[in-house]
Amino acid sequence: MMRVTVNGVLTDTDSKTIGELGHRLYPDRGIAVADGRQVPADTILEEGMTIYFGEGKDMRAAMLKRDDPDVESHMSGACVGIAGLGGLGSNIAAMLARTGVGRLVIADFDCVDLSNLNRQNYFVEDLGLAKTDATEKILKRMSPFTEIEKHTVRLTPENIPGIFGMCDVVCEAFDAADQKAMIVSTMMERLPDIPLVSGSGMAGAGDANSITTKTVLGHVVLCGDGKEDGNIPPHLMAPRVNVCAGHMANAVIRTLTDKKD
Repeated sequence: MMRVTVNGVLTDTDSKTIGELGHRLYPDRGIAVADGRQVPADTILEEGMTIYFGEGKDMRAAMLKRDDPDVESHMSGACVGIAGLGGLGSNIAAMLARTGVGRLVIADFDCVDLSNLNRQNYFVEDLGLAKTDATEKILKRMSPFTEIEKHTVRLTPENIPGIFGMCDVVCEAFDAADQKAMIVSTMMERLPDIPLVSGSGMAGAGDANSITTKTVLGHVVLCGDGKEDGNIPPHLMAPRVNVCAGHMANAVIRTLTDKKD
């Protein structure tokens, strides 16, 4: 026998796994969270664990009860694509998951390294992981009901339509200027009816209030301070990068809810 806390109650059990315990106590609940992480049914029980069994809809309702109901109703059925999971993309993904987006399509070919930790939504334990895998793991810890479709590939004009063709909105979150131009032109030519939110101009420690959101070129929304960063500028720091990521996530929400500026 061991003692664990289950849904706030101290419980003695001889169950060997999370799934066995859940089947006994809450057979109708499909999500198990142990010590703050969503875990599979075959996870071995350990003395002192804190476990929560819940349904996706219940967890979603509890997390989002302070959100605007109009926003939540649009987000739950939405599919948002994120091209690039660096300082912008990794933080946009976290904001949208917390806002209740139903499905995220994430794409990046890179792995997490030490230089990313000053501004990107990763941890030391994620070093060496593909950014798609690390992002999926992190998002599932905060929003287990958000569906994640991941593509660990370099995005090109040839594969972008197949990856993002079913999205309601796509976020361009690349570092390099030539890649930004590539996805904007590809989206406008191959997927002209899908809104694109793009970020540029967030480097340094300048005035955060200079970062704005503007609709340009029809379906394209541009977030940033209007200045060209160039290819991977040397002074990308968390505050302004996150301000720009916030603008982009908010632009996605406003696009999905049809609240045009």
